[in-house]
Amino acid sequence: MKRLAFALAGLLVLTSGLLQAAAPVPVRVQIVDERGMPVRDAVVEILSSGASTGRISFPWRMAMAQKGEQFVPGTLIVARGSTVAFPNLDRVRHSVYSFSKPAKFEIELYGRDQTRTQGFAKAGTVALGCNIHDQMRGYIRVVDTPFASKTDANGYVALDNVPGGAAQITVWHPRLRAPAGELRRDVSISGANNRHKIAVRLR
Repeated sequence: MKRLAFALAGLLVLTSGLLQAAAPVPVRVQIVDERGMPVRDAVVEILSSGASTGRISFPWRMAMAQKGEQFVPGTLIVARGSTVAFPNLDRVRHSVYSFSKPAKFEIELYGRDQTRTQGFAKAGTVALGCNIHDQMRGYIRVVDTPFASKTDANGYVALDNVPGGAAQITVWHPRLRAPAGELRRDVSISGANNRHKIAVRLR
């Protein structure tokens, strides 16, 4: 029995070692439309089974400004649980509201050089508007992964230190033809498979 117990213990150690995630690698994703043209400002998220569950932070400021009667940036990525600042940089007054399921709220009118804040406790897409200026549209994408960013003018996103192994790539864009504007793809990430090209259909 002792020999059997030792053999089982050794097997568990070996199995545990085999199940460990592969070494982190840089991942590059390109998003193109049905014509093969690059899609700018698409949000790309990688949810990896090997990622840690610690605090998520991004290098950009958690702020959505109102400037030139527009929300700037047009799309902001934040971690779930973040508080976002809404500074008014215009000479006119603005409000901020959303009817989106992850965050339904309304911030009353406020003036130039004033700032209001709002917390975002649920992951998903929050569409923003202003009660005074109907043309103003903005989006906050609330994520549960540190591996998230927006595509550049060539449709590319580069994400560093993504754990190898099984993962899911989610693409979101306000014009993407899919439920909730999201497209998901299961992938396997490794040093030999760290570049992905995803075609999407836009409205």
